[in-house]
Amino acid sequence: MFEPKLETAAALLGFSCSGRLLFLFTVPLGLGAGAIDIPDREATGGPGPGDGQGTGMRLGGIKMWTCPKCGRAFKRQEQSHYCGKAPETVDEYIAAQPEAVQGYLKEIREALCAALPEAEERISWSMPTYWKGHNIIQFAGFKNHVGLYPGPEAVREFSERLKGYKTSKGTIQLPYSGTVPAGLISDIARWCYETGNHP
Repeated sequence: MFEPKLETAAALLGFSCSGRLLFLFTVPLGLGAGAIDIPDREATGGPGPGDGQGTGMRLGGIKMWTCPKCGRAFKRQEQSHYCGKAPETVDEYIAAQPEAVQGYLKEIREALCAALPEAEERISWSMPTYWKGHNIIQFAGFKNHVGLYPGPEAVREFSERLKGYKTSKGTIQLPYSGTVPAGLISDIARWCYETGNHP
């Protein structure tokens, strides 16, 4: 009977941009070529480090994309993510975004600060968060929109007023191409605070 020796194993560590350990996979050697396959440019003919396209990696049959800037691995090719040192303040967060969208983000911040004067403004999960005993509401800048995160109950409560926006469970997408719906944002934030519903 064949019994694989588990004394020798390959480990794959994943770290966040700030150096925090995100994942650790240990795979006994000898499980076969598909257990962990990290191809290089010569072996695959595909993109490699330094060419701006990220590297390919396969974990247990799942093809992963690795960001060429920070080294983080994702299931989706060109996954949008925060790359670099996490901001410590909302000012730092906004300053790190493309200049063309900073004004839009500042308007959202102003609407939230006006609606929640008693809330503490902080960074949580690398995004601006408004907190008073718990997270009330959060937002984050993306390539084409701002994600507003009031939680699923708020999205259901304001569904009629959100018909012109893309929504999913607990998330509202506010496209940069439109104007900032400051009144709607304020109403949602205030509702989240007063009802205790939060992300």
